[in-house]
Amino acid sequence: MSFQKCLTLAFQRNFTTSTRRPTLVTCEDVGGIRMIGINRPEKKNSVNADTADELFSQFERFDADSSVNVAVLFGNGGTFCAGYDLEEISRTDKTLLDRFKRRSPMGPCGMLTNKPIVAAIQGYAVAGGFELALWCDLRVVEETAVMGVFCRRFGMPLLNGGTVRLPQLIGLSRTMDLILTGRAVDGKEAYQIGLANRLVGCGTGVGQALQLATQIKKFPQECLRTDRRSAYYATFEAASQLEAMEYERANAVDIISQEGVEGAKRFVSGIGRHGSFNLTKIQEK
Repeated sequence: MSFQKCLTLAFQRNFTTSTRRPTLVTCEDVGGIRMIGINRPEKKNSVNADTADELFSQFERFDADSSVNVAVLFGNGGTFCAGYDLEEISRTDKTLLDRFKRRSPMGPCGMLTNKPIVAAIQGYAVAGGFELALWCDLRVVEETAVMGVFCRRFGMPLLNGGTVRLPQLIGLSRTMDLILTGRAVDGKEAYQIGLANRLVGCGTGVGQALQLATQIKKFPQECLRTDRRSAYYATFEAASQLEAMEYERANAVDIISQEGVEGAKRFVSGIGRHGSFNLTKIQEK
């Protein structure tokens, strides 16, 4: 079955009908990939408190589910996420602000999952939605997508990791340009400055993100997760290069016995030679 057909069948289950209200966050497994979609298209997929709770719960369940190895985060209806719902903010009280102090307003942005997440960016990924995209490991961005710190205009600060992750991704100088001006960044510029890992055509973002996730899930997963965790540790937690390298080595040694030895045996047998990504077929000499 094609990727497009898989997606069509999956999304049809989540469309609004006259007898059933849509969920705030859709969830579907497609070919072993967990597809998690923000589902408030009438609000440009802006997130309110209930949506944030559901996003958090969905990613907790994804991380605990051994049947899926990669997730794709997207927005239903052609827009990734327009940030936090300003209508809810406009009538906020101390209860909501206290909630923000305890957990990321956008939901999962304070989590470090054990498994990789690919963001499919189409339409707007702005304000808190921009931060949600930065939280993901990889970003597949459509050419017509728009990213940026649009909350600058309304006195809303970044509080979902934006000031933490953005400098690590694109450097301090470019970060200051974006957070001080609040200007829009299109898909092409996002790719040029390192915000986008893949730049794709309009309307293809979700399918391309699914294909990328499918490639990732084919690899030995414990090794992949260990290297991913080491990279995050080196970037955000280690006090020195030496500490980062010690962490990397300490966690990598056990993986050799878990997956590395078997991988070496496959290579010796002829699988994966000459740079081939076919991990099941012996390459001819």
